Amino acid sequence: MCPFCCHPSSRPCSATYCRTLLIDDMFLTMHVADGAGLAANQVGVDLRLFVYDCTDDYGVRHVGHIINPVLEQPDPGNRRLVDDFEGCLSVPGAAMAVPRTDRAVARGFDKDGNPLVIEGVGYFARCLQHETDHLFGHTYLDRLSKRDRKDALRQMEYHREGVFAQRAIKAAGLGR
Repeated sequence: MCPFCCHPSSRPCSATYCRTLLIDDMFLTMHVADGAGLAANQVGVDLRLFVYDCTDDYGVRHVGHIINPVLEQPDPGNRRLVDDFEGCLSVPGAAMAVPRTDRAVARGFDKDGNPLVIEGVGYFARCLQHETDHLFGHTYLDRLSKRDRKDALRQMEYHREGVFAQRAIKAAGLGR
């Protein structure tokens, strides 16, 4: 049985239907947590998939998902690193400055198997890089110095209960 959608009394599901339910659930989880992106492995699903809902530096909102993304970044000669604050749903309540390129392209597929090319600038490029890192088992903490990592973990310890309480209130309001 499919772990995402099938119950003993349900009809057999297609892989596309299962992915659709998973993606919908991931969007809901991300919104409850006030996130800009969420990778499947953050919710215990071993798939190379993430969802996103964030704006770029021009105020354009980007909403979608990508399966099996391959991240392309500018060549070193054309690369501009920007230090900006970044948080993570897996590190609740903490935010630290992380260097990321100001542009990124992710190539992958949608839930129906159609090819996708997603280009991001600014904050959206940061989101694409952050979520792709998750799919390799990394968080933004891995990009920090030892001292900054300790600071982020202290922030998380201090804020975690309040963050989880806010998420619970929001989820309850949605009937979850």
